[in-house]
Amino acid sequence: MWNSRPSTRTDREAGPVLDVQMSWWGMSGLGTEGEDSAEARFRRIAEAGFDGINGFVPAPEEAGRWRRLLDEYSLTFSVNAYPRTAADMAEFLRAAKEFGRVEYVNAQVMTPFVTGAAAERLLRDIAELSREAGIPVYVETHRGTITQDLLRTIDYAERIEELRLTIDYSHYVVAGELHTIGDEAEALLQRLLPRTSSIHARVSNGEQVQVNLSDDGEHPMLPHFKRWWRDGMRHWLGSARSGERFPFVCELGPPSYAITADEQGARTKELGDRWKQSLQLANIARGLWSEAAAAGRG
Repeated sequence: MWNSRPSTRTDREAGPVLDVQMSWWGMSGLGTEGEDSAEARFRRIAEAGFDGINGFVPAPEEAGRWRRLLDEYSLTFSVNAYPRTAADMAEFLRAAKEFGRVEYVNAQVMTPFVTGAAAERLLRDIAELSREAGIPVYVETHRGTITQDLLRTIDYAERIEELRLTIDYSHYVVAGELHTIGDEAEALLQRLLPRTSSIHARVSNGEQVQVNLSDDGEHPMLPHFKRWWRDGMRHWLGSARSGERFPFVCELGPPSYAITADEQGARTKELGDRWKQSLQLANIARGLWSEAAAAGRG
């Protein structure tokens, strides 16, 4: 397993560590005027207790500021990539390595219509490039990408031993209109969880990809997502070493992911409080981590 962050003495003593990250994309539009600068976002994320940020490789002119802020607030950092080819992935990894703070790459492989042997070859090439670069690459389960189909992704996982996944089951729930989770769907979804290397957290109701939790942090579909998140953590912990970090990204997107009350207009009036919802997901993650760790010790 990849060791995505250099271990400190405290990390080694504590064992594997949960790394709750806030999505930089998910911060879009949350700040008021004058409070939406990079510095303000960093401060808000750190003060809320997040461990890190999931974002993008900064532009060269912004790289110095990002390094300074990551150090100042002691935040971990991961990035998203959108390759179509192995060459795209290689170029991206060069940029990530040059920036020098990237702990892992979450890859949405933008080839939804490439299947079979060609898709398998591309995924193997990405895994090899990751190994050569020394930067973990986790392929996200995501609509409109190489993993858009659950059955197809299961086949890739069974054929490619080195394939590691970012689990975001909101995409499979909405794509399959899984208003309820039957035994067949559950069995299939469970087959990918042993490959979990990170989690992107949002809840789908089978009709919308992202729905709000209640003020008390509840939703009828949440128990299913909690089960998958906890099981993914449990599988990861089964082979994790002391000091390794498990990324859990609170990834609630702005409109058009977020449902709005002005769908025919500017689409700015979100029905929920995205920041509060992100904090709820972070707390859920910490509780599930404790449960998964306790199950491993039991």
